[in-house]
This record gives sequence, C-alpha cells and structure tokens, in this order.
Amino acid sequence: MRGRGLGYLALVGATLAWAGNYLLGVIAVGETDPVSLTWLRWALAVVPLFVIAQLIERPRWRDVLRQWPRLLLGLIGVAGYNLLLYAALGTETPFQLSLINAFNPALIAIAAVLFLGARLGWRGVTGILLAFAGVFWIISGGRPLTILEHPPKIGSLVMVGAIVAWTAYTIIGRTGPRLPPISAVAVQGAFVVAALTPVVLVQGLRLPETAAGGWSLAYIAVFPSIASYVLWNYALQRVPPAQAGVSLNLITVFTAIATVLLGMAVTVPQVVGGVLVLAGVVLAQETPRERTRPVVERSDARAG
Repeated sequence: MRGRGLGYLALVGATLAWAGNYLLGVIAVGETDPVSLTWLRWALAVVPLFVIAQLIERPRWRDVLRQWPRLLLGLIGVAGYNLLLYAALGTETPFQLSLINAFNPALIAIAAVLFLGARLGWRGVTGILLAFAGVFWIISGGRPLTILEHPPKIGSLVMVGAIVAWTAYTIIGRTGPRLPPISAVAVQGAFVVAALTPVVLVQGLRLPETAAGGWSLAYIAVFPSIASYVLWNYALQRVPPAQAGVSLNLITVFTAIATVLLGMAVTVPQVVGGVLVLAGVVLAQETPRERTRPVVERSDARAG
C-alpha cells in the first residue's frame, strides 16, 4: 500500500515537472530559439541520463545500441516534439498548448487501432470523439462553424503537429523488443544532440540573455528531461499502467493552476474545450482492460 502511495506521488512529481516545461519554456525560447533550446536541453541532460540509466537499469548497452535504427527514429518524437512545442510557445499561451497536448493519449489510441490492430470499445470511441470535439473547440476559439473566417493561430496548428510527431514516436516504440526506458531516452537524447549540432553550427547557438532565461533552461534540462523520466518509471513499477496514463492529464491541470496564479488570461472556449478533452481522454482510458492494455501500456513514452 505504501509502495503504491509513493508511486502516485512520483506521478504527481513527473507531471508537475512536465507542466513546468510549458510555463518556463516561454521564457527560455523567448531568449534563445527552438533549435538552440532543444540542443541545450539535451546536451545538458544526456550525460546525467546515461549515469542514472547505468545505476538504475544496468542495461547491456551493446544490446540497446543494436536497436539504433529504431532509436534513431525516436528523433521524430524527442527532437520533433520539442522543436514544435518551443516553436508554438512563440505565438500561443502555455495553457492553450497544454490543452491541445491533452488530446495526445486519444490520438495515440487512434493510431494504435490503425497501425497496431488494437481494439476500442464503445466507450473508447465515444471518448475519442468527445476529446476531438474539445480540441476543435479550443483551436477554433469556440467558433467551430467560422473557423475558415477566423483561422486559428499558427501556434495551435504547430502544437497539433507536435502531438502527431509524438504519436508516431510512440507507435514506433511499440514495435520490436522492449528497451530499458531511461537508457533509451539517454541514447535518443544523444542522437538529438548529434543531429542538431550541424544546424547549431550553421545558424549559431543562442544562449539565454538574463538570469531568468538561464534558470529556465536549467529547469528544463534537469526536471522535464531527467527527473520526470526517473519518477515516471518508478511510478510505473507501482501503479497500474491505465491509471498512470490518465495521470498525464495532470500536466494540463497544473498548467491551468499556474496560469491562474500568474494572472494569465483564461478564456471560456479554453475551459469548455479543456473539459471536453479531459473527459474524453478519461472515458477512452476506461475501456475494458484487455482491450486497452496495448494502448496504454506504453504510456511511459512521454516527453514534455
């Protein structure tokens, strides 16, 4: 019982750290740029991740590296998701983007049905439709019938691209042998640094210009990139996967709380759409276990 309680606390810690990526990402990307921020984040995190993976998982690195084609495809998620998220933060609020991100579990469920042969019951289908309606309501600013006359901000559309990238990464991760999760993230982080280094050399590396920017970068490198993965995988050893998957909604909840406390604007369409998305995702996660297990079991694949 105590172990499960610690597992839930770890889930709270992991999702709280990922929520901070949205809030402090605004400051960091405002003083750097999406490529520089993504490169700096993983350049700072990759060595500690390798050390932690060795201490906790003690992987056979040779066996992990044999899966390099699959790990290399992880750039779609680890690099693609972060680049698009930080680009979106340049034109949209963290709360708006966290609401769109909340649709990600439902999108993964759809992809699992299409590409992995997973099955969904009527509650799963209803939940996905409800969540989709919520995302459309958010993106359209509560005016779904006039979306052509009032197109959404580019940041919202870029964020949709980010969750599509993460969905592709998650589906790819469900093929082939299962890898130690922290070790896999460490290798993928190293691939991100290597892949973005030529871009950084050409465009130049922009470092934070203020103390606030520097501390924001430090937070992003330590908590969403390192601590969250350790806490998340600790929790998955003690909490059922379905409950862990639903807990990802706390990212949006924590972002909403911070938005209110910081005095940022919260609109009615965001609230209505957010309720629809969260309700839909919870409903989709509560399908019979034997049907949803292929969908939620890999919910440990997460990057904020």
